[in-house]
Amino acid sequence: MTKDPLPRGQIISQLNHKSQIKSKVYFQTLDVFSSLKDVLGEMSNDINEELDNSERRVRMEYRDRGKHEAELKFADDVLVFSMHSDVFQFDRDHRIWRYDYVRQDPLNSYCGVINVYNFLSDSLKYNRVEDLGYLVARIFVNKDRYFFVEGKRQKRRYVTNFGKVKLTREELVSAVESAILYSLSFDLLVPPFDLVKVASVEQINAKIESSKMRTAKRMGYQYNSDDVLADTDE
Repeated sequence: MTKDPLPRGQIISQLNHKSQIKSKVYFQTLDVFSSLKDVLGEMSNDINEELDNSERRVRMEYRDRGKHEAELKFADDVLVFSMHSDVFQFDRDHRIWRYDYVRQDPLNSYCGVINVYNFLSDSLKYNRVEDLGYLVARIFVNKDRYFFVEGKRQKRRYVTNFGKVKLTREELVSAVESAILYSLSFDLLVPPFDLVKVASVEQINAKIESSKMRTAKRMGYQYNSDDVLADTDE
């Protein structure tokens, strides 16, 4: 009996087309991430030159943490930039499907993503593994370098511009600056009394040993997306 060639043909078609698109998205995002690392290094040097005779703790420190990760420390904060190694598609309820650029070719919607997390610098310094970081921005990039930025107070490019504007160094600088400003204004709050009124011997010993009592900027408080700038239709 002759096997139905249709499944085999579909597999070959997917590998020849869809998988190649995803590969192109990955390498485009990797190129953007490389540019982002350059921006972080240059920004760190430029801002440090303009700071007053400040103590070392205040100065910016950039660190390349490997192929898919980078770190920018300033004052009591650290921004961790993490490029995901996978390529993503958006769910059918996402507003990206409203625009002609994606409707005309759904493959244009495949994106790589660079996540930006805000941690307390002491969380990393003292390896407080239970401390929390917060997602403050994420950058989506497709195969043609079209992009949009989603996040806290990110004012530059909304999803309405996806397919119209390509990601440039200036856009990366703007996204990083917005993330830094938000992190500086996102203060460490005293946790509610009832949340910390009981501590175990293990916690106290760990704290004495290396300041490992669990900490986060909004410990015990709800962290909402209420100040993620909402997009509007043009």
